[in-house]
Amino acid sequence: MLETLLATFITFLVVLDPLGNAPIFAGLTPTATGSERRRMAIKGVAIGTGILLAFAVGGETLLSALGIGLPAFRIAGGILLLLLAIDMVMARQSGLRSTTPGEIEESGHRQDVSVFPLAIPLIAGPGALTSVVLLVGGASGDLQMQALIVLVMLCVLTLVLICLLVAGEVMRLLGLTGVNVISRVAGIILAALAVQFMADGVLAFLAT
Repeated sequence: MLETLLATFITFLVVLDPLGNAPIFAGLTPTATGSERRRMAIKGVAIGTGILLAFAVGGETLLSALGIGLPAFRIAGGILLLLLAIDMVMARQSGLRSTTPGEIEESGHRQDVSVFPLAIPLIAGPGALTSVVLLVGGASGDLQMQALIVLVMLCVLTLVLICLLVAGEVMRLLGLTGVNVISRVAGIILAALAVQFMADGVLAFLAT
């Protein structure tokens, strides 16, 4: 159980990327006051948390309604997370883990970035949504383990909120180079987890 929870923590830590989202949030709110930043950070994390909780509770049901088996979603999700990991290792930005240039331009015309692009796609993005469905679905039938997985996710979301609240200090402490170095290391770990998801999906297919 401890190993599973540790892997869950690392997965959410990588896909939610608290340190990586801090400089993005700071860049999206250059003219906001401290109180406005705090309000947007809290609101954005709250909305993102709600979306992720909804997928944790109803994700497997949604897949069943669409006729998609968990093994197929594991393989597809593993491919998606592998692409995300490649972006992280190469320190490049894409719509999988951050905002695209078009989204940045659109958000520049908004006074409140808490819903878009903070909650979606920075927090509740494709990688996070895929991970929560895979991890909770993988513990199907074990309500205690599912509850612990959700609790771990909430802990990482708390770290995201803390990093957003101190985004300026994070950037001064680590700098862009430091953030990219951490992101590269995390990307390597995520790549290994993504391959494991795909392998588990293939084995589940062969067992049926």
